[in-house]
Amino acid sequence: MIELLEGKFFKTFIAVIEENSFSRAADKLGYVQSTVTTHIQLLEQACKQKLFHRLSRGVKPTEAGLRLATFAYQFIHLGMSLQEAMNELDQPQGIVHIRMQESFFLTRMSSLIQEFLGQYPKIKVRLEAGFQPDILNHVLKHAVDFGIVPQNPHRNDIVFYPLIEEKLVFIASDALVQRVESKGLDALNDEIVISFGTNCLYHTQASKILQEAGIEGNTALEFPSIEMIKQSVKSGIGFALIPEIGVRKELEEGQFKTLPLCPPIFSTHGLIVHKDRELSFPAKLFKSKIINHFS
Repeated sequence: MIELLEGKFFKTFIAVIEENSFSRAADKLGYVQSTVTTHIQLLEQACKQKLFHRLSRGVKPTEAGLRLATFAYQFIHLGMSLQEAMNELDQPQGIVHIRMQESFFLTRMSSLIQEFLGQYPKIKVRLEAGFQPDILNHVLKHAVDFGIVPQNPHRNDIVFYPLIEEKLVFIASDALVQRVESKGLDALNDEIVISFGTNCLYHTQASKILQEAGIEGNTALEFPSIEMIKQSVKSGIGFALIPEIGVRKELEEGQFKTLPLCPPIFSTHGLIVHKDRELSFPAKLFKSKIINHFS
């Protein structure tokens, strides 16, 4: 099979996977659509498997396509690593690909990345936002160099480097906190729980804590960013469980308060890397920068 494969086929395949469309993949790569179709057909002939389901609106990978994706990402990564190994003879350059929660980037990583890029101007950082399940999935299929997650996944194929213990707090408006203080936790039964969504570990932790406290019947509201959550709480819409560092300023200014729902809650954020991932030189530099910074 290997004699029938070329690197450009894998690049095209990954573009189709990420864009869910032959035409958008062609635009992304600067090809005409017929070239993309040809590359995928040649891959299918080499693999002797159908790689995509053709849908009315785009394409979806088959089981064979999903399996090939892991190897395709590794193939492309190997090619980039080879190029970057040659670049090491001059000045470090290349792309570092990392995935983490938006809230962690805003509160912990933005200045660190700025400092790193100032130190290594020829290295580019490709940053994506996500939550624990999909961050882990991207690391497992070699789609990223590494991820930062709020909890150790405890897997044999993942190396977890603990970075920092994060305190989580339930935040609410002053009016809601006063109702809880006068009526007890039952006052929360009719309130909205705000979160980043069911894929977020904070949502899972909040649900467990509320259930243990006997608080039921809550409606849920999902927002994609920490700023939207904070604005909703400030305006009196529900309450939320989020990292204390992300709301420290607002708490000090009295814009909202914490709910006395339980003992202090902590979450240990850490860097995760696939145990079989051979990191490029730029990725090794960035990994060392992160670990040294938090240690």
